[in-house]
Amino acid sequence: MKRTVVVLTAVLAALGIAPTAHAARPASLVLLGDSYASGTGAGAYQDGTAGNCWRSNNSYGEQVAARLRAQGRLRSLTNVTCSGAATADLSRPFKDRPAQLDSLRRDTDVVLLSIGTNDIDYADYGGTCIQADCAGAPTEAILAKLPAMGRNVSALLTEIRKRSPYARVILVGYGRQVSTSDNPPGATLDPVCGDGILTAAERREGNKVADGLDATLRSTAAHKGVVFASPFAYPDRFDGHALCEAGTPYLRGFDALAPGQEGPEAVFHPNQQGQAALATLVRV
Repeated sequence: MKRTVVVLTAVLAALGIAPTAHAARPASLVLLGDSYASGTGAGAYQDGTAGNCWRSNNSYGEQVAARLRAQGRLRSLTNVTCSGAATADLSRPFKDRPAQLDSLRRDTDVVLLSIGTNDIDYADYGGTCIQADCAGAPTEAILAKLPAMGRNVSALLTEIRKRSPYARVILVGYGRQVSTSDNPPGATLDPVCGDGILTAAERREGNKVADGLDATLRSTAAHKGVVFASPFAYPDRFDGHALCEAGTPYLRGFDALAPGQEGPEAVFHPNQQGQAALATLVRV
């Protein structure tokens, strides 16, 4: 029998046909993290989460789960993501919900995670850029918080590994929210790109923070031996789609402030197309 298998494999190889691999066992998937992970700004919010955790069925994690489900590779899905969560909030009740880390099990197979921006008050910084001037001292202040954020994320990854020692952990990055270039002539842009709102200097400073955030998360993930999925690694999928660029925007701007929309929490957050692009970064 063994010789038959060897001969058959050789024949298939000669014909250029790869033998079919055994299908991977269905995975237990846990989604952790903040507003980027929950899908704030992407619509289709799960019952009871609009106005608090903003947990969207369009989030990158839910889209990865749908992909696995369609392939018959999803055993279970637990989504405990919540807008506004910092690293410390994952280990304690937050917004009247149980600690996110309590959803982890020893037999959890895959953990998807976005975390870190609330450790450095990134949302408040974005508000400063819109309402006042974030160039100079505000930018230096938030950059100074990155080393502590990196240590917090490192400790969090250690705890995730402790609770789910066999899980494949994928940390998903944030990318850039705005372009440093001048507004493209003739393009229909969100009002956040208007004159006097985000100056050229503020766009450059904001991207220094975005770059530093990505570099810190990348270094932390590498040190802890987890996968880091960053939009910066795939410019062909994200270039031209930040706010104030001519391509289809992947992020919410002042449109999130319109009546019936999510409000300030969704500004600078991925829309449905942006979450779909993030989902393409995740390989499970």
